[in-house]
Amino acid sequence: MISKGQFDKEIALIIENAIREDVGDGDHSSLSCIPKEATGKAKLLVKDSGIIAGVAFAKQVFEYVDANLIVETFINDGQKVAFGDNVFHVYGSSQSILKSERFVLNAMQRMSAIATKTGQFVDLLKGTNTKILDTRKTTPGIRALEKWAVTIGGGENHRFALHDMIMLKDNHIDFSGGISAAINKTKAYLKVNNLDLKIIVEARNLEEIQEILTHEGICRILIDNFSFEDTRKAVDLIGNKCLTESSGGINENTIRTYADCGVDYISSGALTHSVYNIDLSLKAF
Repeated sequence: MISKGQFDKEIALIIENAIREDVGDGDHSSLSCIPKEATGKAKLLVKDSGIIAGVAFAKQVFEYVDANLIVETFINDGQKVAFGDNVFHVYGSSQSILKSERFVLNAMQRMSAIATKTGQFVDLLKGTNTKILDTRKTTPGIRALEKWAVTIGGGENHRFALHDMIMLKDNHIDFSGGISAAINKTKAYLKVNNLDLKIIVEARNLEEIQEILTHEGICRILIDNFSFEDTRKAVDLIGNKCLTESSGGINENTIRTYADCGVDYISSGALTHSVYNIDLSLKAF
């Protein structure tokens, strides 16, 4: 993953761009009927159940829009919520609260859905040594928010993007002329460019795993779309030579069986690409 400094920059860019997109040259609905000096308060209400996520992010949004807004928090990121729960109150300029409202809700609803889905997968893995990972199957422009939500739900982040880890998948291997060619070219590239990046290599069958294992310096083998039986064989074959990761259509019904095969990680795009927003509302009171 990228550094905290890089991650914080991504979050700042998301906030800046979202406010630019939504507010433009002014929130004319509020400017037209609410005096500039008017103050008010609003509460974040839960109309669903799950794991709340995005509280800390909402505070950053409010701070960006108006540093004088005050947030009083009752439920923190990662806590379970139910219908009717009151997550926080925000006090200050009525115009500023309304300017922030939709972006805060959109982000928190999405983040809470992802955290809830991740939490369900984490629960299914209890009692094993397997950890759940996200993927790059994220919404363009808000990847940092979605990956943040995965960690709030108890999961771990895979690579952030194309630049912070080497991942040689089937197309890289085929375009390069095979597994050994792809690995050798990658190592040469890293050396010439003085880059220190971990290398993950995808395997499509047990024979490819055997070839990957002839190379040193591989961080993890991606055991992609293997059956349960072949996954167990792959884990035995790899042993302690490197870490293992299962992927490929793994869902709530199959994740525990793959974990019981002994893999270190299971990656799932479903954490971010197949969720339904948690229903939240921000109401004046």
